[in-house]
Amino acid sequence: MDYLIICGVALFVSGLTFISGFGLGTLLMPAFALFFPLPVAIGATAIVHLVNNLFKVGLIGGKADRSVVVRFAVPGFFLAILGAYVLGLLEGSPPINQYNLAGKQFEISQVNLIVGILIIIFALFDLLPALSKLQLDKRHIVLGGALSGFFGGLSGHQGALRTTFLIKFGLEKEVFIATGIVSAVIVDVGRLLIYGAAFYSHRFEYVESGLIPLVVAASLSAFAGAYAGRQVLKKVTFRSIQILIGILLIIVGSGLASGIL
Repeated sequence: MDYLIICGVALFVSGLTFISGFGLGTLLMPAFALFFPLPVAIGATAIVHLVNNLFKVGLIGGKADRSVVVRFAVPGFFLAILGAYVLGLLEGSPPINQYNLAGKQFEISQVNLIVGILIIIFALFDLLPALSKLQLDKRHIVLGGALSGFFGGLSGHQGALRTTFLIKFGLEKEVFIATGIVSAVIVDVGRLLIYGAAFYSHRFEYVESGLIPLVVAASLSAFAGAYAGRQVLKKVTFRSIQILIGILLIIVGSGLASGIL
C-alpha cells in the first residue's frame, strides 16, 4: 500500500509541476508522512524532489535565467540549512498537548503543529485569488529566496513562496519554470546536507527499513510524471486541479496540526 500511494502521488504531482504551479513536495511529503515520522518524511521527500528536479533540469534547465537564479537561490541555499536545523531542534521537543478521540489517544507535537499550519498557509496561496495573484517587488528577490529556502528546509514547502516572488519578473513561461526548477535544486542541496546528517545519526533505522527502495521507486515515478508533464507544457493550467489539491492540503495540514495524522 505504501508503494501504491507514494509512487502514485509522485507520478501524478510531478506531471502537475509543469502545468499547475504546484511543487512535487506539496503532496508527496504528506504521502510519506502516512508511513514515516514527519522529519523522515520531509527528508525522503527532499531526496525525491532533488533527483526529480535534476531530471527536469536536463529537460528544460537550459532556459533558466541565471542572474535571477543567483540572486534568489543563493540566499535560499543558506536559509534552507537553517530551516532544516530548526526542524531537527523541534523534533525532540515534548508534545504540546494530548487528547482522546473515539477511544484513541492523540498528541500534538511542535513540529507537526508548525508544519501543519505551514501546509494550510501555502494551500491558501492557490485557493484564494488575492494570494494566488500576489506579486512582490523585484527589489525583494533576496528576501524571497531566503524565505523560500527557510520554509523549504523547515517543512519541505518552498514552491508557493518561490512562485510568488519569481512571477514578478514577467519571465516567459518556460524560462519561469526552468528558473524555478534550478533554484529548487540549489535549495534541496542545502537542506539535504542537514537531513543527511540526521538520517545517518539517530534515524538510520529508517534507511535500513525499506525507505531507500521506496524513495527510488518514487523517484522513477516522478521521472515518468515529469516527462509526461513536459509534453503538455504549453497547455492551460488546470485551475480545478489546483483547487482540489488545495482542499486536500488543508485537510492534511489540519490532520498534522491536530495530531490525527
